[in-house]
Amino acid sequence: MDYLREIEGKRAHDRCYNFHEKKIEKCVYVPGPVIVGGGPSGLAVAACLKSKGVPSVVLERSNCIASLWQLKTYDRLHLHLPKQFCELPLMSFPNDFPTYPTKQQFINYLENYAKTFDVNPVFNQTVVSAEYDRNLGFWRVKTAATEYVCRWLVAATGENAEAVVPGIEGMEEFSESIMHTCLYKSGEIFRGKKVLVVGCGNSGMEVCLDLCNHNATPSIVVRHAVHILPQEMLGKSTFGMSMWLLKWLPMRLVDGFLLMVSRLMLGDTSRLGLDRPQTGPLELKNLSGKTPVLDVGTLAKIKSGDIKVCPGIRRLKHHTVEFVNGKAEKFDAIILATGYKSNVPSWLKEREMFSEKDGLPKRPFPNGWKGESGLYAVGFTKRGLLGASMDAKRIADDIQSCWLSESKHVTAFARSLLSQS
Repeated sequence: MDYLREIEGKRAHDRCYNFHEKKIEKCVYVPGPVIVGGGPSGLAVAACLKSKGVPSVVLERSNCIASLWQLKTYDRLHLHLPKQFCELPLMSFPNDFPTYPTKQQFINYLENYAKTFDVNPVFNQTVVSAEYDRNLGFWRVKTAATEYVCRWLVAATGENAEAVVPGIEGMEEFSESIMHTCLYKSGEIFRGKKVLVVGCGNSGMEVCLDLCNHNATPSIVVRHAVHILPQEMLGKSTFGMSMWLLKWLPMRLVDGFLLMVSRLMLGDTSRLGLDRPQTGPLELKNLSGKTPVLDVGTLAKIKSGDIKVCPGIRRLKHHTVEFVNGKAEKFDAIILATGYKSNVPSWLKEREMFSEKDGLPKRPFPNGWKGESGLYAVGFTKRGLLGASMDAKRIADDIQSCWLSESKHVTAFARSLLSQS
């Protein structure tokens, strides 16, 4: 059967060249799926496939696994959710890890995960295009010098592939430093400086706290209403408490409970310039994917005045920032905690499964993991590592059933050849 797969691969290889107007350096037939992205989502799919005896090839544009975690996150980062909600399929975190593992502990876990399941991505492979060839019956996945030909394609580049940099009037005039959080490592270089953080999600809030701890003077731009919840309540993680309550109560009742406890623990956040949305935190997450902020100490710094809350920005000038309320203030640096976006539309030549607008699957969770012609998506659920793990298992099960069916077909074909001979 392996010999016949090699023959089939060579035929695909030969036909690959026939369908090209110009040659590339190398064309590789992959008997299993090609997985684009070597982050936690891609590793999870590859490991689940490996456990079922299905080989795969993982293509990673960087020179390491989990490049977002290793290269584009700040030093003080911890997992915001308890470790049991962040583990990948088939392997738990070590028992001696804390409830909220550090950035380096999570990276170590991922490296050990890849080693345990013998997942070895092909690094420095930026996919420039992936297209289903209906004549060939295969996906053609192209990098700069190589084309991979495969029956199944898994998009695992995730929701956080590219930094979102908003267009703010006057950015070219501002003479001080402007950086995205993907370049921020520590508040040490901002010691003694006034820093404006744009964005009040978990990253923006935590960067402000880090700046305070390094004796900088941060302010944070809050343009929209935001839910801030304690990281833990009643001795349990807020997320874990929410998941448990949802088993017994409707979402709106759980939202009401979370907001009541948050009010008792954190006070009225609107007095600090942090208005809450009309929609509850879980319902808002379910409808829009907007994650509530889990407070790790930032709110206390806002209450004490160490962090100032500012309205939206109207424009930037040479040294100053003008806000929509008419006030202007000088800052030594601006940090954009404005999040990330999917880059799938830039390389996947397919418009049925993924939205061209935001690069996310058109079908909402839990149905966005499977498309047509052997196309799959993992890491696009807006439900973090838990959602990615759920999709990874589904994808592996589905591909395995196709793989076994194909193996039976190849075996029958081999028996036919033997009987004829």
